[in-house]
Amino acid sequence: MRSLLSILAILSFLPSLAQKNSSEILSINEQEYLEMRGLNVMLAHDFYPESHQGGVGIIQNGIRVATNGDLRLEPAPGQWQPVPKVGERQVDWKKQEISVKMSYPDPDKNRKGFNPIEYPDLDLSYTLKVVPQGKSFKIIIDLEEPLPQEWVGKVGMNIELFPGILFGKSYYMDNSFGIFNRQANGPGFYSKEGEYRMKPMAAGNELVIVPEDEKQTLKIENLKNNELQLLDGRAKHSNGWFIVRSLVPAGATNNAIEWLISPNAVENYTYSPVVQVSQVGYHPAQEKIAVIETDKLDKNPQQVTLLRIENQGGKTEVISKSPQEWGDFLRYKYYQLDFSAIKEPGMYQLQYGDYVTEPFQIAEDVFQRDVWQPTLEYFLPVQMCHMLVNDRYKIWHGRCHLDDARMAPLDHNHFDGYIQASKTFTDFQPGEHVPGLNMGGWHDAGDFDLRVESQASTIQGLSHIYELFNVEYDNTTINQDTKTVDMLQPDGKADILQQIEHGALSVVGGYKALGRFYRGIIVPTNDQYILLGDPVNHSDGIAFDKVFKQDFLENISWGEKGDQDDRWVFTEENPQRELSAAAGLAATARALKDFNPLLAEDCLEIASEVWDITETDNPLHKLELAVELLQTTGEKKYADFLTGNTQLITENINRTGWIVGRAFSQIKNEQFKEEVRTAVKGYLSEVKELEKKTPYGLPYEPDIWGAGWGIQSFGVQQYFLHKNFPEIFPKDYMLHAMNFILGVHPGVNTSSFASGVGSRSLLQAYGINRGDFSFTPGGIGSGTALIRPDFPELLEWPFLWQQTEYVLGGGTTDYLFLILAADNLLSSEN
Repeated sequence: MRSLLSILAILSFLPSLAQKNSSEILSINEQEYLEMRGLNVMLAHDFYPESHQGGVGIIQNGIRVATNGDLRLEPAPGQWQPVPKVGERQVDWKKQEISVKMSYPDPDKNRKGFNPIEYPDLDLSYTLKVVPQGKSFKIIIDLEEPLPQEWVGKVGMNIELFPGILFGKSYYMDNSFGIFNRQANGPGFYSKEGEYRMKPMAAGNELVIVPEDEKQTLKIENLKNNELQLLDGRAKHSNGWFIVRSLVPAGATNNAIEWLISPNAVENYTYSPVVQVSQVGYHPAQEKIAVIETDKLDKNPQQVTLLRIENQGGKTEVISKSPQEWGDFLRYKYYQLDFSAIKEPGMYQLQYGDYVTEPFQIAEDVFQRDVWQPTLEYFLPVQMCHMLVNDRYKIWHGRCHLDDARMAPLDHNHFDGYIQASKTFTDFQPGEHVPGLNMGGWHDAGDFDLRVESQASTIQGLSHIYELFNVEYDNTTINQDTKTVDMLQPDGKADILQQIEHGALSVVGGYKALGRFYRGIIVPTNDQYILLGDPVNHSDGIAFDKVFKQDFLENISWGEKGDQDDRWVFTEENPQRELSAAAGLAATARALKDFNPLLAEDCLEIASEVWDITETDNPLHKLELAVELLQTTGEKKYADFLTGNTQLITENINRTGWIVGRAFSQIKNEQFKEEVRTAVKGYLSEVKELEKKTPYGLPYEPDIWGAGWGIQSFGVQQYFLHKNFPEIFPKDYMLHAMNFILGVHPGVNTSSFASGVGSRSLLQAYGINRGDFSFTPGGIGSGTALIRPDFPELLEWPFLWQQTEYVLGGGTTDYLFLILAADNLLSSEN
């Protein structure tokens, strides 16, 4: 919290800032970054360097071109390498200087994957500054003390350049020149420490990037004697970026690093308008609102034209009108066009100035084909663990992880966040093979682990879908006996039931083997974890059954028969997670009761046992399990639990209303139901207020991670609120959530977050084939993220997990649910 004096100082300086902005030079704006028309320079608004957000960042003519400007200990740092501790950003309005104090090491042991072995014996404190210089700016680093001699030649100033817009374009370093290649090329060499390095692409004092295109031309000048190096970070890491680097000189403190950076800002730059519509289209009965995103400086709104694409070629104007101004959000001005009155089936486009959207449908069957099916017939089969997945001429992956799994070592903090305590909570010893884990389950995202919450929430979501929408779709052959999947080949069984069975085999198998739920199953080494390709290569498929010795990490190897390359299974005591997993099994028992009765009985038995034995201080942790068991068994004790916690439920109605409403038909206590309805009405008022903050018709707070999964979850909750309280909650919020996923979201990239769905979609995503710059049809990316404080971004790049990662659980099933729910509601009302 700033003091009153500092606030007054800022306010007194704002008139001079406005004057400077009018002269088109960089100055500090009220959001504490450097700004001029066509150029923004951020410092320490983000700190996520392992995924290319942090330090000094540059947005040039509407595109983020550089990031992670900071001191680093390696030429090309990777995901698990040291990062500095970031202090509080300081703004000196009179000096026009933004600074932040940084230091190594960053001993934050709460950080996911923290491994103290990674942090070297270095005590380094420094100040990182950005200072405007007309249309350029300086990066200056002041060290509190000179570098220790042993670190001279290792610590340097790095800034990363986004590769996706540089391939095939040129650069000059002094008088040498070249192009940015699509792949990392040699020659390489090994450092004194034995690490592989690539020879710099160029070295000198002045680097000019993309001089042939004024929108991308950027110059970096080193004002000291330490040369600039242009490096290809992909030589070390497949997800690397191009890097500009200068070493910190021996003995230097003040101005140890001093760069002058001059990104070319196009004269009178104005962000080109973008029209955001569903890339799939609309049901005739559906509200249809297009969102137009424009530059705040664009004072001349234009007509929006709806064009019908004729079946013999050509287009016919249907409507042309001025859009309604919505207002400012993030850094843009927004308008809306409501074309809900248009119901005639056909293909359409919207045009605003020079911008023309991709074609979209208006049709009664718009959601009945090619929209939810890719997730069921492509994405879920591809993610299936322990199976050979065959797709016509292609094998997605082999029968992987058949040697699952060894009990994890004690007191171990895995680099992906799993923690094994000082005991196993089972009868198994660390390193001992745990039978029954080599069946079922889906790889969670692109790193091939099995998280119990992902498995349980997936089978729960699929079970809800099956019982609500009766999905009997069959286009996949799944054989659990031979562990074989044949995609696009029907076998006479409902695919969704086979997928529910597959997930239940993992969760139930783990519980029966361990006597409790597993926390997760994951490869032990980083080399295995970063594998891009077929996960069958993670291990030899032969169970290794020996307890760990003292030096277990040093003896882990992989790639040959007999290696102890098996995945590890982690356990924990976590009542909330255990109760949530049990809720998934309770729902699954209903879905599988006719398809696989024995497995359904196991599901119900385990869910009931977890209810009986699990203690928690927070009754809300038991809420969803109570609802699922009440729906499955009809036993009065579960209804009594709900009515006995009326006050807690109503006080947390934003989290509980959509859950308890599902069980209303089995609850006889009318007072309970009336109190819940009253609370639900209050929650609607809250949602309405939050909705007003964005032009997208739903609560939405952008963050460093894409908001897509959270918005999908919100949409599913809205369905249940509408279904169970139709007199209170409209269906609109659910439909707005679906539209957001399908393309009505902020930023220049209007892709559907569902790969392969709609006219434009994510075609480079963080899935198992990201190394091929490709996608898995039906995978749902995390979506548009926020480059703090105000820049929405969805890059066409497969290695940014916070924007394009696929995951199991709600990230998958919520999407399926939304599409099927929309079709169900709109078709029944038409």
